[in-house]
Amino acid sequence: MNALLHDLLDRAPGTRPAVGHGDNVETYRAVVAASRDVARHLTSHGVQRGDRVIVAVAPDVLVPGLLYGCSRVGAAFCVFGEQAPAPAYAHVLDDAEPALVITENADLRKLAADRGITCLSLADLRVPPPDVDLPAGPIPVDPACLIYTSGSTGLPKAVVSTHAQMTFAVTAIQSQLGYLRDDVVFCALPLSFDYGMYQIFLATVAGARIQLATAADAGPRLLAELHRYRATVLPAVPGMANALARLMSRPTAQPPSLRLMTNTGSAMPDGVLRVLRDRIPTLGIQLMFGLTECKRTTIMPIDGDLRRPGSSGRALPGTEVFAIDPDGRRLPAGEVGELVVRGPHVMAGYWRRPELTAQRFPRVNGLFPELRTGDHGWLDDDGFLYFVGRRDDLYKERGFRVSAIEVAAAATRLDGVEAAAVVPPGGDRETAMLVVVTELAPNEVLTLLRNELEDFKVPGECLVVEQIPVTRNGKVDRAALARVTHV
Repeated sequence: MNALLHDLLDRAPGTRPAVGHGDNVETYRAVVAASRDVARHLTSHGVQRGDRVIVAVAPDVLVPGLLYGCSRVGAAFCVFGEQAPAPAYAHVLDDAEPALVITENADLRKLAADRGITCLSLADLRVPPPDVDLPAGPIPVDPACLIYTSGSTGLPKAVVSTHAQMTFAVTAIQSQLGYLRDDVVFCALPLSFDYGMYQIFLATVAGARIQLATAADAGPRLLAELHRYRATVLPAVPGMANALARLMSRPTAQPPSLRLMTNTGSAMPDGVLRVLRDRIPTLGIQLMFGLTECKRTTIMPIDGDLRRPGSSGRALPGTEVFAIDPDGRRLPAGEVGELVVRGPHVMAGYWRRPELTAQRFPRVNGLFPELRTGDHGWLDDDGFLYFVGRRDDLYKERGFRVSAIEVAAAATRLDGVEAAAVVPPGGDRETAMLVVVTELAPNEVLTLLRNELEDFKVPGECLVVEQIPVTRNGKVDRAALARVTHV
């Protein structure tokens, strides 16, 4: 069984196309060589087993080799957006304390230099590496990756994933999705989003080719790009699927070669699925549910949503999902409770957050960690999961996980904003609404907020009010806030 992340690569078919970006394509043999060169570069710059490496670069054929190169030396990589705001970079640098940063971003390079952290570019990694011996490398329980995700605090926290957890998750997910060696996986998702990043590893296990793209390629150009690269698999969030449905609704649209579309992040609208199935006869759809803390929770069979509307599938092989009551007792089928996940894919916990780790990853009889998701749902008699909602301040915006507290905290950092709260998407509202007390215009607030947060975290709407309703305990009165925003 594969136990280290780079084992997946070393077992891939060498002569097959592995990764493309634009017209550039590299074989698996080239990716293996690149990963070894990257490992030597990292070693020559003092990166050791257990260190962290921040990766904030645009899509490039070198990226898979870069991630696998980190794996070879035992360094945990952390993929971050290449155009994130400076405050987000500062937080990650201070929290992760990386030994090395790989980026072209001028703001990140300056912040790293101010902290005495060495920066390299992709161009630096393309030159022949120094002739150094590689270290012995990691063992399966070592961290392989840190993924920063929004949570119930004002700043993102990092989920720590070991080699064993990641390789198990990849193998289990692939057993259900069944990527093929001849597949071309068109990935326009950010690689900082674990759904996007894992496409690299899933393609590797299958010996398939991943075509790396950008968010711009997932808009008006999406259909043309799918045709251009003869894509057969499309990992999508609802916004991307909706864009494809609109393009396919044009009278002259020709169906692409897609055989599979997957979805996780947030619920896919039924109307969009109907259009895609009608206009792309070869297309099968697999809906999924997951969290960064366990990568993937459940997966539907292909087109299983037609037989079980509203379900997000069954637990991965070798894992289990169940609902519990407030006292932690397992609930029978059909009863709603907090969802709990158990299995080898449950990640190691949160980086430098021992109290939160103990809360969200309790150990059964002191031995086996499980994940208390904070989400609510129920399972039917056949083990199919039906998601109901979240109990905390997390929500999904355009398929990405966002913390209402983080967004509100960023808004209150803006000059001229006295108070802020966030109403998550729901009902007739497809995007979150930011509610603020300020003399600024709503569009000014949202423009300024983009200097504090990644674009996908910025709410689509903003409402200026005289005051934020609060409870007697001084907390935001969610019910009263909801009424204000519906006036």
